[in-house]
Amino acid sequence: MAHYHKLGSIPKKRHVTYYKDNGELYAEQLISSEGFSSEYTLTYHHYPPTLVTEIEEAVDVSPDFMELDLMVKRNFSGFDVKPEGDFLTSRQVVLGNQDLYIALAAPNIKASGIFYKNSQAHEMVFIHKGKGVLKTMLGHIDFVPGDHLIIPKGIIYQMEFEGDDNRLFIVESFSPFHFPKRYLSNSGQLLENAPIYERDIRRPERLESIDELGDYKVLIKRDDKLYTYHYESHPFDVVGWDGCYYPYALSIHEFEPITGRIHQPPPVHQTWEAHNFVTCAFVPRLFDYHPQAIPAPYNHANLDSDEVLYYVDGDFMSRNNIEKGQITLHPMGVAHGPHPGAVQRSIGQKETQELAVMVDTFKPLKITKQALNIEVKDYYKSWKS
Repeated sequence: MAHYHKLGSIPKKRHVTYYKDNGELYAEQLISSEGFSSEYTLTYHHYPPTLVTEIEEAVDVSPDFMELDLMVKRNFSGFDVKPEGDFLTSRQVVLGNQDLYIALAAPNIKASGIFYKNSQAHEMVFIHKGKGVLKTMLGHIDFVPGDHLIIPKGIIYQMEFEGDDNRLFIVESFSPFHFPKRYLSNSGQLLENAPIYERDIRRPERLESIDELGDYKVLIKRDDKLYTYHYESHPFDVVGWDGCYYPYALSIHEFEPITGRIHQPPPVHQTWEAHNFVTCAFVPRLFDYHPQAIPAPYNHANLDSDEVLYYVDGDFMSRNNIEKGQITLHPMGVAHGPHPGAVQRSIGQKETQELAVMVDTFKPLKITKQALNIEVKDYYKSWKS
């Protein structure tokens, strides 16, 4: 997201001397993507961000993928994931491939004090239930239900919750999240006909600059291993920064739906794109307004992508017996569509109040052992009348 932002205290020019009141230099750091060829941010620290005193033995956190038939429609009860742990230890990967992992979490620890840096993946954390604050080295972002938190790779952060009843839907992407190219002008501004506007994006604020030395543990994930780094300086010692590489929030409730006289295809609901997958937001909207329109989606066999739908709220008009927190997986090349009775129920309806997040992947998804523990059996038979 190449939108310039700055926060805190920074020098007039980059790569020049910048002194503290006591005459010492602040430490400049370049956080750069794709080598030095894409978005970056410059940060200024009380101490060099290189003061490592110890690195503990790495812990393997690889997802436990199963060798299963991938050509089966499946359904998982996400709210069956047991509440436990903090924002990191509660995560359970349920689906994934070489491009992304999809995880669920139900943290019931409000604040654990863990500092975390994902150095292998960019993250989209969708807040289904819970309120709190995303604390990062670049500032804080308050979050509420419905927020997507986009946390770029390499940003140190914490999540603190107001209560212990929290539900998260998480996508870890091995490539950056970008707004779809068709939403953008040649210079990168969101176009007038895009369902998202720059004003909807919530950037970091309340920069917390902590000038302290001690022993600070940062958990860093890379190559599906979790490394515990001990730093002498506090991870949030940034006094100022500027650039285009930073975390941000976008509420699903700010997404403005695109509608038409007849049923619109899923790409009109798209929020982000990444390498080999896209994400979408299904939000309350007016139904199709052709006098003979069928609002329910047509049967379709998406030949080139697996479709994952995470149900958030409302009455999802195309499905029967779907509850909050459920995840459906419809594999590529296998026809799926509205459940029995859904087409007839939709005719003549004026609007829907459904709320859901979708992930379409262009490589087959694998299922983890944890996912089997929450699977709704025989979902593929649910289209029988």
